[in-house]
Parts: sequence; structure tokens; C-alpha cells
Amino acid sequence: MNEFTLGVEEEFMVIDPVSRELKSHDQKIVESAQKIHEDQVKAEMHQAVVEVGTHICRNTDEARKEVTKLRGTVAMLAGDIGLRIGAAGTHPFSHWQHQLITDHPRYFEIVDEMQEAARSNLIFGLHVHVGIQSRDLAIHIANQVRYFLPHVYALSTNSPFWEGRNTGFKSFRTKVFDKFPRTGIPDYFNSIEEYDRYIKLLVKTNCIDNAKKIWWDIRVHPFFETIEFRICDCPMLIDETMAFVALFQALCAKLYKMRLQNMAFMTYNRALINENKWRAARYGIDGKMIDFGKEMEVNTRSLVLELLDFVDEVVDELGCRDDLQYVHKILENGTGADRQLAVYEQNHNFADVVDYITSQTLKGI
Repeated sequence: MNEFTLGVEEEFMVIDPVSRELKSHDQKIVESAQKIHEDQVKAEMHQAVVEVGTHICRNTDEARKEVTKLRGTVAMLAGDIGLRIGAAGTHPFSHWQHQLITDHPRYFEIVDEMQEAARSNLIFGLHVHVGIQSRDLAIHIANQVRYFLPHVYALSTNSPFWEGRNTGFKSFRTKVFDKFPRTGIPDYFNSIEEYDRYIKLLVKTNCIDNAKKIWWDIRVHPFFETIEFRICDCPMLIDETMAFVALFQALCAKLYKMRLQNMAFMTYNRALINENKWRAARYGIDGKMIDFGKEMEVNTRSLVLELLDFVDEVVDELGCRDDLQYVHKILENGTGADRQLAVYEQNHNFADVVDYITSQTLKGI
């Protein structure tokens, strides 16, 4: 049996508590954190970003402990130097032009190649790794699970504001990231060999120097035995992060189980799945998505409930039911974006939104 082990990476904003702006912190938080957690806390391209990553966890209970511990450590170390951390897909009003790039050859190289697309890429995501031992199985599951990505993404929307504007999107983060090449929903690959040939061709023709420069919403990881889900905005609450981790794990386990029974979920064309992704970015859980089987629009909320039904048979075996239950709370209380917008509507004050984000980020620590 595949173990479906987990790894969780979250990217946090570093915030000045007085101005509420993003704050370039010269990697002081990262340096202090590495003394405690070694390589679990990393710098990102912009200095106002701190990335944390769990060890390999056997189940969502272990992952929750690690996610909570890492948020707590980074928040404490930020506090020690008079700063705060916040979890959202974008900062409500800071401008990327004022943010410093981390002093590292890799980042300078990316900026040199991508120019403004890289400099403006001041966004914060959640990446979830699910362990899949065989690469053949990994590409099979990655192909099929693409259909469900917009559903989970809709639940995770947490970036309605960009540079002090209400964008009208529930998740503007992916609109910013779309400027990069090799992003979004990937194509279908007939086999792992076809995928590997694609990578080799890109390396050979100097499009990329290694497979980590493929930034799709889901990818068979180039170095680990995992599928990596990269579509979600960084969630405000630990409970939200864990709900998405549980959903991704359950989807992999369910599709694996179907394969053992010689069954497969329908594989849809990237262009169709993109229609749902666009709707998820624009409306979050309050819009409609297309049910391609029925060829009709359906409320996103009811598709989310169908998704929970679809994975239900594997949930107890994985031990992630409690974490998955939180999806109902998101449907009840709104996504991070819905809650940010509600705070903004009260006084039309972005400082209030930032304070709300930073307080919610530490809930449950």
C-alpha cells in the first residue's frame, strides 16, 4: 500500500507592525530559525517572504503539529526583531517595487531572465507534497487529479487585494503568477517517460536548467517521490491549511484505490479545467463551476460537497477525517478572501485587514 506521506510548505509575509507594510528583514528570521529547525525555514526570492517546510509526516496529525510549530517559531522570531508574520496569498496594499530581492545568485539569475515578471512576483502560496512511491503511479494520479484542483483552489482563495486595490478576484495571486512561463494547470502526459522527455527537451534547449523551474499547479516532483500541489493561496488559518492537506492526501488515495480496481476518473483537457480555475479565482466558493460530466454549470459549493463524498471511503483509513471536516466550516464562514473583504467593508481601511490577517495567522498556536 502506498503510504501517502505528507510534506507541507507555507510562505509567509513579513510585516512591519506600525506601517503594516511588507518589510525586508535581511534574512534575520531565517538565520535564527535555522539554528532551531535547520533547513525547515528558508529564504525566498523577496526578502519580505519566509518559507517554512515540514519534515516528511506520516499523516495529517503529524503534519498539523509541524505546521503549528513552524508558524509559532517564525512568529516568535519575527516578534523578537519587532516584526509580525501574516498568511495570505498577497499583501493587501504593499507595492513590490519597494521590496528587496534576496542576495543569492539563483534569485538574481531568475530576475535577470524574467525581469518584471519576477520582481513583481510578491505572492505567497501553500505547497503540499503527497508521497507516491512509483513515478508511473505519480503521473497517473497527477493527470487525473487535475480536474479537482479548481475545487480545492476555490476553498483556499485568500488574495482579493493587490497594491491597495480590491481586484474583484477572490484570488489575485495566480493572476500575478501567470506572468511566469510553465505555470497553471499542466497538460496530460501519457507516461512518465513522455514527461521525462519533455523535461530533457527543455533542459537541452536552455529553456530551464533543472526541472524545478516547472511551476505548474501540480507536478511530479523532480527530486522527491511526491506529487506536489501548488495551486492554493497561503491559508490564513492552520485549520484551513490542514483541510487542504487532508483533501489532497485523500484525493491521491482515492484515485490510487480506483486504479487498483482497474477504474479511472475521467481525464479532462487542460483548456476545460482552466475554465473552472478561472471561475475559482474570480468567485471563490460563491460562483458556479462546470460539471463536465453533466455539461452544465453547478454551484461551486455543491461540487465541493460532491468532492467530499467522492473521497469519503479512504478518509478513515488515512485518519484525516477531523481535518477534512473543516471544509464545512469554510463553506459556513467563507474563505480567507471572503473574510478579508468583510473586514475591509467595515471601515475601508487596509491596516485593519493586515491586523486581521496577522492575528488569524497565529490562531491555534
